This record gives sequence, structure tokens and C-alpha cells, in this order.
Amino acid sequence: MANVIELNNVSLSFGGLKAVNHVDFQIKENELVGLIGPNGAGKTTVFNLMTGIYTPDEGEVKILNKNIRKLRPDKVALLGISRTFQNIRLFKKLSVIENVLVAFNHQMKYSSFEAVIRSNRFFKEEKKYQTKALELLKVFHLDDKKDLLAEQLPYGEQRKLEIARALALNPKVLLLDEPAAGMNENETLELMKTIHFIKEKFNVAIVLIEHDMKLVMGICERIIVLNFGEIIAVGNKDEILNNKEVIKAYLGD
Repeated sequence: MANVIELNNVSLSFGGLKAVNHVDFQIKENELVGLIGPNGAGKTTVFNLMTGIYTPDEGEVKILNKNIRKLRPDKVALLGISRTFQNIRLFKKLSVIENVLVAFNHQMKYSSFEAVIRSNRFFKEEKKYQTKALELLKVFHLDDKKDLLAEQLPYGEQRKLEIARALALNPKVLLLDEPAAGMNENETLELMKTIHFIKEKFNVAIVLIEHDMKLVMGICERIIVLNFGEIIAVGNKDEILNNKEVIKAYLGD
């Protein structure tokens, strides 16, 4: 399988502090990978490097074989990578369906003038993407709440809406930053099933940062462990659970 993400000898410092230090890894298409480690290990910094928010001091980041060093984050997203955040970032005063429609904006084929005069093409495109947005919401059982404000959804459903919006970009890679944060056990179990479903239905590689080890060990095909900005282990569930360095740095006895 081809690589959809490559980090080659990537380093980044903030004020003399090495946040990421000579990190190398690849993510293959349709792979489900966990990125774990203690708080401050550099996990979210790695996500920010992969999405063009940060530019590495050394090394290169490639998305679908393209070096993203000179690209703005919005241009990186259009290459085929999308993400969610630790803290939910929805447009809370927009409706549920409007939050998804925002992500389709770059795909809509009508001009500002056509939007003002409400041309036939404007209505045709709007109807097309309303249908697409509703199809995505159905995946997450949110279609019956499409007209509610995003802020009216329970916390777990706000998380789902954020993932639905990320998928509206039609990514080849989906980055999930602590998707189970704030969820109860039942919501987390449902999330695990949803992530598996997303991977198969949308043929997308998924990389997730998560502290819930039950979730990570339950669904990830491969796990990358960071500590102090460096990779200390890469492997499957059993290899990680039995790695002495990982146990000492993160998992504990």
C-alpha cells in the first residue's frame, strides 16, 4: 500500500525547547494508527506539522507524496487531510447541517454574483450539497437533528458532528485529536464502532491521539509512542503493551 503521510527526520523547537526531535514515520492508505504518549510528548505538535500549522525546522512532511513546507494549512487540507481538535471547534450558532455545509464550500461551483442573484446554478449546487451533508449526518445518526444549533447537541454528538464535518472534505487521511475526551464508557464504545465504520466506508487512513488505552488497543492496527518529542516505540498492541520503555514512560506497571 502507498504512503499517504511521510515524516522524514522532522524536528521543531519552541524557544530552544525541542518539541519534536528527529521524528520519522509513515502512514499507509486505509491504515488505523494510534499516536500515544504522556502529556507534553509532542503528539498535537506532530498533528500541527502534518496539517501545515507548523513548519519543521528540519526534515520534511509529505502528504500524498507532496512536500507541504510552502503550503498554507487550507491548501494542505485540500491535498486530502482533515482533522478534529482536542477542544471541539464547531460553529455553535450555526445549525448542525450548516456546520457540515461549511466544509463543502470550496467544492461549490457558483460565483459570488450567482449567489447574490440566486441563479439556477446556485440553487442546483446548494441542493446537491444539502443532500451530501444530510448523507453524512445519517452516518452519525444526526440527520434528525440537522436544524438544531450545534451548541444544542450533547457533548458526544458534538464530537460526532466535528468528525462529520472533517469527512466532508473527502480526505484520504483523517486526524482525530482525543476523540473520546469527555465521553462516558458507552459513548466511547460507540465511537470505536464508528471509527471502524468510517475507515471502511470512506476508505480513509485514520491517525488518532488518545489517552483512553482501551480505545487505542481495541481498534488501532499500529501504535506510535512519543516521549519528549521522540519516538520510543512503534508496533502492534502486544508489542507496545510489553515494551519496557513504554511501560516506564507512559503505561506504568
